[in-house]
Amino acid sequence: MRHSLAAAAVVVVALLACTGTPARSDEPPDPNAQPRSALIDSLVRRGIRDQRVLAAMRRVPRHEFVPPEVRAHAYDDTPLAIGFDQTISQPFVVAAMTEAARIAPRARVLEIGTGSGYQAAVLVALDADVYSIEIIEPLARRTQALLTRLGYRLHLRIGDGYAGWPEAAPFDAILVTAAPEHVPEALVAQLAIGGRMVIPLGAPGDIQRLDVITRGRDGTTSETLFPVRFVPMTGGSGR
Repeated sequence: MRHSLAAAAVVVVALLACTGTPARSDEPPDPNAQPRSALIDSLVRRGIRDQRVLAAMRRVPRHEFVPPEVRAHAYDDTPLAIGFDQTISQPFVVAAMTEAARIAPRARVLEIGTGSGYQAAVLVALDADVYSIEIIEPLARRTQALLTRLGYRLHLRIGDGYAGWPEAAPFDAILVTAAPEHVPEALVAQLAIGGRMVIPLGAPGDIQRLDVITRGRDGTTSETLFPVRFVPMTGGSGR
């Protein structure tokens, strides 16, 4: 997601988290059940092992987070355009980032780049306390309305994500969905001791990498997962 210097405004989406309800016997079959199940099977084959992450992604209706013209491909393992020159991330990347962040129930999680709201919804489905920042105001407003309609509870801020959300820190996990060239020190400082940040890194046009940064009492450690491609982070000192 894109980020730039802009006055921040905070909007809180305050509804019960969507946990799913049993289908009534008189309800028509869910046409997305089979493709969603096939997607989960493909994530398992690609190495996703965290059963809580798989269960969350099985519950979250990805087709609700994409435009009608691409809804037939909602459960393909591919990114899709959502307007505003943005995309909804590939499901495998969402699953891998979420798994790497090690989200415990009631963990406080910061997401940089709300975008479609799909990643945020997966975090809420994991029973996390989610703080999410999106710089593109019309996209943020649209996503806010969607999350409200679907019944997800999170905190949504419109503004530059490069500096994080200091007044809500420390965070047990931070997920960044845009690629800066260097790790933002402000985000590292907002990690709790033992917290993990999952972040793509790399200059525009270069091969980016997905890193996991863990904050310890004596500094940080870093692990690279695999190559990725994200939109550049353009706010703050992101470039």
